[in-house]
Amino acid sequence: MTKQTGMPAKWLFAGSFLANTGTSFIWPLTTIYLHDTLGKSLIVAGLVLLCNSLCVVLGNTIGGFLYDRWSHFYTILVGSIIVIFGSTFLMFNNGWPAFPLGLMLLGFGNGLNLTSINSFATEVKNKRTSYIFNVLYFMSNLGMVIGTLLVGYILPYGISKVFAISLVLFIIFGIIVVLFYRNHEGTRTISRGAALPPAEKLTADKLRPLLALLFNIIVLWIFYEQWQSNIATFMVENGLSIKHYSSVWTLNGIMIVLIQPFMTYFDEWLMSHLHMRLYGGLCLIGASFIVLLFAGAHYYLFMASMAILTIGEILVNPAASTFVDNLSPAGQKGRFQGSLASATSLGRALGPVIGAMIIDYISYTSLFILATLCIWLAVFGFSLINRHYLRQ
Repeated sequence: MTKQTGMPAKWLFAGSFLANTGTSFIWPLTTIYLHDTLGKSLIVAGLVLLCNSLCVVLGNTIGGFLYDRWSHFYTILVGSIIVIFGSTFLMFNNGWPAFPLGLMLLGFGNGLNLTSINSFATEVKNKRTSYIFNVLYFMSNLGMVIGTLLVGYILPYGISKVFAISLVLFIIFGIIVVLFYRNHEGTRTISRGAALPPAEKLTADKLRPLLALLFNIIVLWIFYEQWQSNIATFMVENGLSIKHYSSVWTLNGIMIVLIQPFMTYFDEWLMSHLHMRLYGGLCLIGASFIVLLFAGAHYYLFMASMAILTIGEILVNPAASTFVDNLSPAGQKGRFQGSLASATSLGRALGPVIGAMIIDYISYTSLFILATLCIWLAVFGFSLINRHYLRQ
């Protein structure tokens, strides 16, 4: 019988950084590569992205179950092996239909890894969980900034080189998993071959605010995803360039990297105002789409919209993980962190399709109005449900 200990935070942060950097070498080039190199239509590219996101959802869901009911270490080990195999496959097979098949494999593995990392965060014992999620959010975005910045310089040498560098990062991630995650199965005492105790039930008074938050996350990412799909076309149609669009994402990354450390410094105060942080961040994300109503060809208004969106994102994302952890019963941390990751992936999967339908059948203006109204109505409902929970 072996007494297990909590995960050291530094290796959790290193794992998050490497996993997200490796992933960010791949996702920015997916649509461009499918359309410009493989000659597929934008509809086909959208369907490939949808399938990839659904595989991430599947990985999130299975990862949460395996983390709670099987093994913390072996769940993330399986995820790391899958992404290593997926990037190796894509390095040598990046035509059609091998490319989308490899992407779906990577999506499933990344889903396992993301849920495992967020679940391991609940096992760190020497820091507040809210602090850990803040730093994880910073490290994951730092990885994305570095990956998306470098991929533009590496892609001219061939897409195989991109997957090769991604493979190296995933291998280092796998080595860290094997060396430093092995002996951290959480706080429970486990005997090999012994049955796990029954999972605690989530009471109805906690389930309602949890479901309300997950619904808000789905709505949020449906419209956030417009920035990674339809808003690029909107900017080009208004006379702006792809360079302008790329610089908007540069602003997003720089703001996250610069502001998040201050959020972490004031973590104790923010933790005591967790619910207001969620409401305020969601409302800011909704408000960012109002600015787009007046953007037209005004580049600075797109920058202003992204700035508002980013501040809202910084407020919401780590706080959502902390909120879910606070409500999750013992023995089900992986399941509910997986549910949060699945809600994010589901929103991202539905976003491009829903946005394209609204644009095709109505207009961009209607899309931006609906984005604001849907996000604000969802957060209003969440606040009402949460208020009732807080009175219990």
